Amino acid sequence: MRRLKALFGAVVLCGTLSACGLEVNTALPYKIEPGSIQPIESLKGVKVTVGSKDFTENIILGYMAEMALSAAGADVVDLTDIKGSNSSRQALLAGQTDVTWEYTGTGWINYQGNELPVPGGEQAQYEATKAADEAKFGVTWLNYSPLNDQYAFAVTEAYGAANNLKTTSDLAEFLKRKPDQNVFCLETEFTSRQDGFPAAVRAYGFQNPVIKNFGIGTIYSAVASGTCPIGEIFTTDGRIAGLNLRVLEDDKKAFPQYNAVPTLRTEFLNQHPELRGPLETVAAALDNKQMIELCKQVDVDGRDQGEVAYEWMKKKGFIK
Repeated sequence: MRRLKALFGAVVLCGTLSACGLEVNTALPYKIEPGSIQPIESLKGVKVTVGSKDFTENIILGYMAEMALSAAGADVVDLTDIKGSNSSRQALLAGQTDVTWEYTGTGWINYQGNELPVPGGEQAQYEATKAADEAKFGVTWLNYSPLNDQYAFAVTEAYGAANNLKTTSDLAEFLKRKPDQNVFCLETEFTSRQDGFPAAVRAYGFQNPVIKNFGIGTIYSAVASGTCPIGEIFTTDGRIAGLNLRVLEDDKKAFPQYNAVPTLRTEFLNQHPELRGPLETVAAALDNKQMIELCKQVDVDGRDQGEVAYEWMKKKGFIK
């Protein structure tokens, strides 16, 4: 079932909702019955607007949040598919949305203005981002999910198996022996940004790589077709499964952590602290393997994000 779009004429930061690229659904087009997520009396009738960015994974996450909160009794308003991270963030800060899924690395680098990730892994990056965002912007980050949508390098499954490539350290050693294979497909921004390819060069010591710049959407097919042996990818993209690619572990933690986290304005969460439970329940149940499959169903198989989220929520028993 496709989402029902109904535009509102409210005045917001950038004039109208449509001027911001925001389209409101007054209600989910799915019948949500409580499963393991049970109604919470204090949330009955509480209006909660859930936003998302405009890419597959984040839209799926937005739907999952909506379904969890609907099962808990909240009056959910759908504002998924906001065009661009900055618009999504501003919608939350301005009170146009109440809940949105963010990523720890995005918060730290894009919103807090840092150039390099926090050393020490997922927990350290999460704690630093959480503390800074609450102090500077009044945004609370709930418990982070195992879902971690990072940068990584990928090769075809056949190429990885033939050359025994499992980690990025394996890749670096392989390229020293086979310099003719030292060819990377990268998007232009990743080539120069300090948390991108330069971070990988510092950590793994790639020497004299040949770089071919592509749009991120075409890198996957370029690697699959053999145009480049190695490509930059995002670790939860559905095309990984669809094109049978092998993701190489960032074993030296060169790239920022991008764990997915439900975020809310602190003031709103303090008014309705019971929102935390349903959202953190969903967050804890997610991981990269599941999200790759869910995104594949949308980006490769052509299914609707809402349908995919609905089936996953029912399969987990969160809703009926």
